[in-house]
Amino acid sequence: MMDALTWRLGFRCLLLLALLGSARSEGMQTCEEVRKLFQWRLVEAVKGLPDSPRAGPDLQVCISKKPTCCTRKMEERYQIVARQDMQQVLQTASSALKFLISRNAAAFQETLETLIKQAENYTSILFCNTYRNMALEAAASVQEFFTDVGLYLFGADVNPEEFVNRFFDSLFPLVYNYLINPGVTDSSREYSECIRIARRDVNPFGSIPKRVLGQMGRSLLPSRTFLQALNLGIEVINTTDHLHFSKDCSRALLRMQYCPHCQGLTLSKPCMGYCLNVVRGCLAHMAELNPHWHAYIRSLEELSDAMHGTYDVEHVLLNFHLLVNEAVMQAHLSGPKLLEQVNKICGRPVRTPTQSPHCSFDQSREKHGMKSSARNGEETLANRRKEFINSLRLYRSFYGGLADQLCVNELAAAEGLPCWNGEDIVKSYSERVVGNGLKAQSGNPEVKVKGTDSVINQIIDKLKHVIQLLQGRSPKPDRWEILPLGSGGGMMEQVSGDCDDEDGCGGSGSGEVKRTLKVTDCEYVILTPFSITDFKM
Repeated sequence: MMDALTWRLGFRCLLLLALLGSARSEGMQTCEEVRKLFQWRLVEAVKGLPDSPRAGPDLQVCISKKPTCCTRKMEERYQIVARQDMQQVLQTASSALKFLISRNAAAFQETLETLIKQAENYTSILFCNTYRNMALEAAASVQEFFTDVGLYLFGADVNPEEFVNRFFDSLFPLVYNYLINPGVTDSSREYSECIRIARRDVNPFGSIPKRVLGQMGRSLLPSRTFLQALNLGIEVINTTDHLHFSKDCSRALLRMQYCPHCQGLTLSKPCMGYCLNVVRGCLAHMAELNPHWHAYIRSLEELSDAMHGTYDVEHVLLNFHLLVNEAVMQAHLSGPKLLEQVNKICGRPVRTPTQSPHCSFDQSREKHGMKSSARNGEETLANRRKEFINSLRLYRSFYGGLADQLCVNELAAAEGLPCWNGEDIVKSYSERVVGNGLKAQSGNPEVKVKGTDSVINQIIDKLKHVIQLLQGRSPKPDRWEILPLGSGGGMMEQVSGDCDDEDGCGGSGSGEVKRTLKVTDCEYVILTPFSITDFKM
């Protein structure tokens, strides 16, 4: 066994010496291989390249006492190529992370669109089945309400308080005309407008509008913020994928990757320690993102964990129709009182007999593809969000370990093989290896790192802002409310108090639709043209 080990070690040493000798001797004989490689790398013919090694007094980076196959022009072109190569390996290293976030951001948005249309269907079916005479007139208000829900979820500057109140304002004249004072309606729009305005004074629906607003605020705002945070994550990666390298970094990359070509060492790779010094120096500013990126992922996780019950947009939207039904029934039961109040405010209408309009769902629900029954499925939006967060956790220290990842996986020579140290082929790198981040670069022997990077600083500021939005005032927010648009653009606000019936936490409205949205293979057909996109990822 010892003989075999001795033989392997001896063979390895002989191979090392052979590589050192052959590479150097071949590189010194002719520049043919260097010229071909240079022209292939630049994808163009270049004139004036040396045929054989010569002195290179005009070189600024690839300086060597030995004869060289490089010219000043080659050195300049190689410096550009070295930067491009580094950007390419950066993009390759981040591609899986970028795909994970962008794919899920798109899938969550598509699923929320499907969820909104399904909730709209449930509400339309409620009017068709239970309040058929007002279904046609209610359709526009229902569609407008859910359009506003979608606009808000996807970042538009709309106010949930306004569209919730607008829905119930428009609902009251219908309830009044068809349930409280049925069979006859007023022909004037002015009288219907008076009833609509009177809704907030007579309060026909009790606490239901307030409960809807509370539930919408607690569910829509976290989902909106979650989507915005994912889009920021994509922006961070796109920015770092196209990082601008300093002059010192560009020269160091040139020395590491292409200066060995000048000596004919076209197959050489940098020593691991040398590679770490160069790449850690070039990515020192990017490494400053790491603690903020870590906090960003942790905050996404905490927000995702908090989005359940009345904070779960799926739960809230799919049960909206139950609250609408409760509101209509409450107004109906209070009919005599409401009739008297409206007469005092708006007067008695000039009454004209009318025929009840046909329901827009005259055909059977099955013919329309409408299904109001619950669909049991484990693959809910919350489960998919959890799967995404579990995958994202693997990238919490992405920016802190990026330089090491590039050297280990892409750039550096394997341990024990001959390698380039910036000047020659050696057995190992002898300089001190510095750590990651700006502070560690003061002793970097390969790259001088100065000042701060304004682009990275802007990204850090954006991460800090979105972390603040994700966290609210507590690492694990318990309650969500909507601030008026003028007080912070729809930011999150944590408030105290326990969940009660007014929040709609299950204390009222039996028959709640729970976890019914199956987010794969959706087959719901809706009134307006819409294509269901599978949530498969």
